[in-house]
Amino acid sequence: MISIKKFALLAAVAPVALCANTFAHAQAFYDRQPAQGQTLLVSPEGDILDFVPEVGEVAISRDRMGRTILVDRRGNLVATEIPAESYYPRNGRSRQQALPGVEDPYQYDEQQAERWDDEVTTASIPDVEPLRPGFDDNLQDMPQGGPDLPLPPDTQPARTVTPDIPVKSDLSRLEITALQVFLDREGVSPGVIDGKMGQNVNKAIVAWQQITGETLDPNNAEDILERLRMTGGMALKSYTITPGDAAGPYVASIPDDYAHKAQLPAMSYTSTAEMLAEKFHMDEGYLRELNPGVDFTIPGTIIKVTDPGETKKGQVSRIVADKGLKQVFAYGEDGALIAAYPASIGSADTPSPSGTVTIERIALNPGYTYNPKVNFQQGNNTKILQIPPGPNGPVGTVWLALSKPTYGIHGTPEPSKIGRTQSHGCIRLTNWDATELAKMVKAGVTVEFLD
Repeated sequence: MISIKKFALLAAVAPVALCANTFAHAQAFYDRQPAQGQTLLVSPEGDILDFVPEVGEVAISRDRMGRTILVDRRGNLVATEIPAESYYPRNGRSRQQALPGVEDPYQYDEQQAERWDDEVTTASIPDVEPLRPGFDDNLQDMPQGGPDLPLPPDTQPARTVTPDIPVKSDLSRLEITALQVFLDREGVSPGVIDGKMGQNVNKAIVAWQQITGETLDPNNAEDILERLRMTGGMALKSYTITPGDAAGPYVASIPDDYAHKAQLPAMSYTSTAEMLAEKFHMDEGYLRELNPGVDFTIPGTIIKVTDPGETKKGQVSRIVADKGLKQVFAYGEDGALIAAYPASIGSADTPSPSGTVTIERIALNPGYTYNPKVNFQQGNNTKILQIPPGPNGPVGTVWLALSKPTYGIHGTPEPSKIGRTQSHGCIRLTNWDATELAKMVKAGVTVEFLD
């Protein structure tokens, strides 16, 4: 028997195969014909079912609006049958233009995508967004943002997450993904979404419990799915690769040598897949696993991505950087915790500051000035180098300059390493977390370092 949870999980990960034949088979299965044109089976969360429920698992009924619905043996709603044209807006075009031959119902809607993109945290902040006082989008003075340093084998953090959270060994990748997406939507970042448990996820659970006063059981998949439904729907969604996504601009590769970095026109993404992974807060390898054999360079290709939801909003008046936990906490004026992010904080050779400092400037999409007399020594470089801005730059897409010279909170070109490596003295976050935090702070906000 397929439970409702399994229905939801299957609907979230099954490859999109919505075509006329699929619906014809579904209609034959229920021994009826569509009333008008094409029809879809839509889950309570708004997702299209791209599979046919097994015989005996569901019953056909009607809701109060007269629509055909499928319910399971316990009376729970599985799907509602609706006309395709009511699910896919025409946007001023004929149905033939919007749904050519009904072979590809997922037509790209540029206006709708633009509205949606404005509400999703990406790797950079749009140029049209006005800068608040204290912002400087041309700041070049970024001394301490070097590459992440691997943790020495014998190095242990001063503190670990408490309490330790027991997790069942048989949790699926999808169940863990659902947990990660829920936490991300709540403003307690698990770092990259990769379908794997780890300390970044544990830390996020503890922070969420601190914010809400509730208990979150990562082993209760039904509870997580219900929480997802209440916060925007399933963990995964379909996304159509746009011409802009495929066009870039991209660079062939990012060199290690800073002198070679300085010769690039921009520290851009190296592929559409890398850009999309960061756009949806994902590990790039996991994005490829969810979409086996997909060519991400072809516009119109439909892929599965996570749905991290809207950017956390609020006014942060105090930040705590916990070196032992490798986590950053953002508090509001009332002292309540607003958000939490995994972080790479300092190293033995270049430790982060101690005590309390303040944020002096906020730079969006910053360039980076490498000065070997002030910075760490990178390779054989002995001259000052100007490295152009971009998500793959040494400080990513955001730089929050601190009152202690050469130190800051910033993004990273390697989000999968956050919380697992050390940095050159600064506080390093994923680009999307740094961007989210930058929108909630202003010059003068205090940053307290806990040893």
